[in-house]
Amino acid sequence: MNKLTSKERMLIAFRNQKPDMVPVAPDISNMIPARLTGKPFWDIYLYNDPPLWKAYMNALKYFKFDGWSDKGRIEVKEKREYDVETKIISKNDERIVVRTTFKTKEGDLWEEVTYYRDNPPTLTRKRIKNFKEDFKILKYFFPEIMGYDDSDLKIQLKEMGDLGVVSGIVGTPGLHDLIYWFDNGLEGASYAYYDNYDLIKEFVSWQEKRYLKICEMTLDAKPDFILTGGSGMWAMQSEEIFRDLSLPTLKKVTKMCKEAGIVSFVHSCGKQRKLLDILAKETDVDVVNPLEIPPMGDCDLKELKESLGHRFAFMGNLHTTDVMLKGTPHDVEREAKKAIDSAGKNGGFVLSTGDQCGRDTPDENIFTLIRVAREYGKY
Repeated sequence: MNKLTSKERMLIAFRNQKPDMVPVAPDISNMIPARLTGKPFWDIYLYNDPPLWKAYMNALKYFKFDGWSDKGRIEVKEKREYDVETKIISKNDERIVVRTTFKTKEGDLWEEVTYYRDNPPTLTRKRIKNFKEDFKILKYFFPEIMGYDDSDLKIQLKEMGDLGVVSGIVGTPGLHDLIYWFDNGLEGASYAYYDNYDLIKEFVSWQEKRYLKICEMTLDAKPDFILTGGSGMWAMQSEEIFRDLSLPTLKKVTKMCKEAGIVSFVHSCGKQRKLLDILAKETDVDVVNPLEIPPMGDCDLKELKESLGHRFAFMGNLHTTDVMLKGTPHDVEREAKKAIDSAGKNGGFVLSTGDQCGRDTPDENIFTLIRVAREYGKY
């Protein structure tokens, strides 16, 4: 087989086929690209200078791996019936706090984001302070969708070119998603699920309707793949709640992707082994990641390849702390070879990390991961 481009290599592996070599795509989606700019992180995340996707592209060109960008969103055009007021409420040498107030004819809700000098931002205050009282306002955040603008996605696809793949993003409801709405996070979302079940189900129905419409429009815009799921989707909720809130949407989204001929990709960091059995039997998903190892996860690449390799392409799973951040290049080489031996046979595998690499991960370790894939991972 002739040498493939990184885009071709990734798409072949995503379709559970065998490319020319094992693709390598460490997850450096946020912190490392921001660090490499040499700027305060708030320049990227608050002032869009440069946009995070651009910082990622520059990091990709620096490290020269197979690109995997999760930033290809479309802009939704909607019939909005609320006003938005954003202002900086505090600022010092270490952080900037921005409050956004959403003004509706039935009342206001607000949230705050804290932007840090040397770390990604955090949503430190959320919109829902009292679920029952705020519920009448929440419907305003799900207005009628009138269309979409895919110009940003098209720019990213053009910029990426043959260097890799760019995703479209489709959300998945669940407690892992509701934590970004409730001011007291997972605790608040969990209490609301049990204390105000009918209201939660109505809210999630609004989410699903919106997510499915976004999926339809994103597929029309033709990204390289659709990324769905969410951080902690399995770890933050029981199987019962997952089946109630998340699985129905996952079934519909992955079916839509299959019918459109576009790869669907589910991300769920943390423990996810049992989730994979459910996804294999009950959805049409094509690729899963990050397949973290104990103690933060419960996945074994060799076992997964043997039991579910006929069903999924896999992406993972070097330990981001013990190996990538604190390990030596020798440690990285050893674990990278182990991962290739475990899951690389006959393709359908992308060598990566178990979720995102930390900000201070040595460049040398990332370069080592890439070198091993290029040399040891040839088919």
